[in-house]
Amino acid sequence: MRTLKFPILIQRKNNPTELLNFPRFSTTISNNVLPIAPLFSDKNPQRSFTDLLKIISRRRIPPPSLLEIELQHCKAIKAGFISNINSREVHGWIVRNRIELDVVLWNTIMELYVKFGAFECVKRVFGKMVERDVVSWNIMISAHLQVGDIHRSMELFRMSPFTNISSWNVVINGLMQNELHMRALQLLYEMVKIGCRLNQFTFSISLVLAGMLVLPELGRQLHAQILRNGFVHDAFIRTSLIDMYNKCGKMEASKVIFNGIHKSTYYDGLMSKVIAWSSMIAGYVQNGRSEDAFELFQRMLQEGANVDKFTLTSIAAACSDTGLLEQGRQVHAFVEKLGHGFDAYLTSAITNMYAKCGSLQDAHKTFDSINYRNVVSWTSIIGSYALHGKSREAIKLYEKMLDVNIIPNAITFVGVLSACSHGGLIEEGRKYFKSMQQDYGIVPCVEHFTCMVDLLGRAGLLDQAKEFIQENNISHHSVVWRALLAACQVHNNIEMAICSSEHLSQLEPNDVGAHVLLSNTFATRRNWVEASRIRSLMQQRGLDKQAGKSWIQLKGELHTFIVGDRLHPQSDEIYSYLEKLLGRLKEMGYSSRTNMLLHDLEEEQGESALNFHSERLAIAYGIISTPCGLPIRVMKNLRVCVDCHVAIKYISQATGREIIVRDAHRFHCFKDGKCSCGDYW
Repeated sequence: MRTLKFPILIQRKNNPTELLNFPRFSTTISNNVLPIAPLFSDKNPQRSFTDLLKIISRRRIPPPSLLEIELQHCKAIKAGFISNINSREVHGWIVRNRIELDVVLWNTIMELYVKFGAFECVKRVFGKMVERDVVSWNIMISAHLQVGDIHRSMELFRMSPFTNISSWNVVINGLMQNELHMRALQLLYEMVKIGCRLNQFTFSISLVLAGMLVLPELGRQLHAQILRNGFVHDAFIRTSLIDMYNKCGKMEASKVIFNGIHKSTYYDGLMSKVIAWSSMIAGYVQNGRSEDAFELFQRMLQEGANVDKFTLTSIAAACSDTGLLEQGRQVHAFVEKLGHGFDAYLTSAITNMYAKCGSLQDAHKTFDSINYRNVVSWTSIIGSYALHGKSREAIKLYEKMLDVNIIPNAITFVGVLSACSHGGLIEEGRKYFKSMQQDYGIVPCVEHFTCMVDLLGRAGLLDQAKEFIQENNISHHSVVWRALLAACQVHNNIEMAICSSEHLSQLEPNDVGAHVLLSNTFATRRNWVEASRIRSLMQQRGLDKQAGKSWIQLKGELHTFIVGDRLHPQSDEIYSYLEKLLGRLKEMGYSSRTNMLLHDLEEEQGESALNFHSERLAIAYGIISTPCGLPIRVMKNLRVCVDCHVAIKYISQATGREIIVRDAHRFHCFKDGKCSCGDYW
C-alpha cells in the first residue's frame, strides 16, 4: 500500500447556502398594498406572525396571492423561528376575517401543520375543505405515513379520486421511511403493472429501495429504464445509481457511472459532483475496499475538489477498518484545517477512528474537544471503551451521559451491552437490557439480543443463553447461534456446540465460520474424528477458510504477514529474532498449547507454523524496527488464538513493550505480562 499523504490545500470558505429569495414585486404597488415578503425575510425571521398580520390588516391587503407567498415562505424558513402556534395564528386570522381561500392556499396551510407535526389540525383542515385536489390527498396520505398509521394511509390512497404518479411516490417513499421495504417493493411492482409512467423522483426512491434490499437485478432494470426515459443526466439519479450499486456490492458498475459523471459536461453544479465523489468513496469503504477509498480520496484532493464532511467521515471509517493510525491522524489534521473540528458527528467519527486504530487516549482527547456533545458523541466514546475491554469505564461514561440529560438511543445500548459482555458484567447487562425497554421504550434489535447471548455465553451460562434465544423468539437469526457456538468453543461444551451448529446449518448451510467453530470445538476436546469430518464436509461444499493475516504500519508503510511468511525483505531477521525470543519465553515458563494444534491447522494452515503465526511475525518486526519503549500496534483479521494470546503476554513481559493487538472482535492491550481483557474474551 502506498503512503497516503495530504497536500496542503488553500481552500476558500464556502459561502453558506442561501435560502430561496422570493421574487420582488416589479410592478407598481398601490398605496393600499404592501409588499410583505421583505417583512418576513431571513434577516429578521423572528418577527412574529401577529405583528405581520396587524400590518396586513391595516393596509387592507388582498390576501390570496400575497398570503400564499408568505405561507410558502414560512416553509422555507429554518424550523425553530416559526412554530405551530404561529401557523395557527395565520389560520385563525384567515377564519376571523372570512377570507375565501382557494385549494392552493388550503393545501399550503395543511403543509405547514404537517411540518410542525400538528396532525389533528391537518385532519380538521382536510375535513372542512370543500374542494380538494391531488395535492390535498397526497398531503393527507403523507401525514398518516409520518405518524406511522400505515393502514389509514393506504385506505386514503385507494380512496383518492386523483391518484397520479406523485401519489404513488408519496406512498412508496412513506413505506420506506417506516422500514416497510417489501411492501414498498410490492407497490412499485403494482405501479409498473398498471402502466404508470415513472418520473425522476420515482426512479430515485426505487434505486434507494433496490439498494436497501440488495436487489442488483432490480437496480439494473431501473438503470435501463432511466436510460430509455432520458433521465441519465439527472444529477440526483446518477448519484442514486452509484449508491444503489455500492449497496449491492457492484463497485465496478458504480465506477463506470462515476467516471461518466467526472467527464460529463451535463452534470449539475459543484455540489452534485462533491456528492458523487463522496458516494463513491463511501461505497469503497462499505465494501471493504479501503485502499481504493484512499486512492480516490487522494485523487479528489489532487483535482482540487471540495471535500465535504460526509467524505471525511467515510475516510475516517476507512482508517478505522484498516487500523491505520498515521493516516487517521492526517485525516484528523485535515478536518481541523477545513474548519470542521466543531462538527459533533464528524468529530465522533474521528473518536471512533482513534479507538479502532488502537489509541484510546487520542479517542478520549478528541471526545473532550467536542464543545456540544450529543448522543452520537457519547455513544462513540462509550463504544470505544467497550471495544478496548474497559467495561467499568464504559458504564461510568454511560451514567455520566445520563447525568447531563442526554437520552440514549438504540446504538448507545449496543455499546453498553457490549461493554458488559466483554467484562463479564452479567447483572449489569441484564439491568441495562431491561432499562432500554422500560425506561426508554427502545425495542431490542438483533444486535442487542446478540450482545445478551454473548454476555451469557462468555460467562459459561450456556443453558441460559439458549433459553434467552428461545424466549425472545430470535432463533431465526443466525448471528445469535453463532455467538452461542463461539461460547461453546471457549467452554468446551460439545453437546451445546452441536445444537447451535445444527441451527446454523439450517439457516446458513454454507457459513464457513460456523463449520470452523465446530471443528475447533471438537479439536479442543481432541475428538479428531469429528473434527476431520467437519473439515471434509467443508471441502465437499467448497467452503474455503479465510486466511489469517496481520499487519503493522511503520513510517507510513503497511507491512502484511501471513503464517510462515518468508516474503518480507527482512524475513531472515524476523525469524531469527523470533526463534531467540521463543527460547527466552520458554525459560520464563511459556509452553505451546498443543491441544490447539488442529485449531491452528484450520486458522493458520499448518501445525509446524504454531510458533510463527501472522501476529507474532508482525510483532517481531515491530520490535526490531522501532526504538525501545514505543508501543507496538498490530491488526489481525481473525480472532487471536489461545496460544498466541499466552505467548504475547510473555513477549510483553520479556521485552518491556506495550503490545496492542486488534483482532476480529476486540482490542487486547498486553503490558507487563498481562492483557487488558483479563483472559476473558
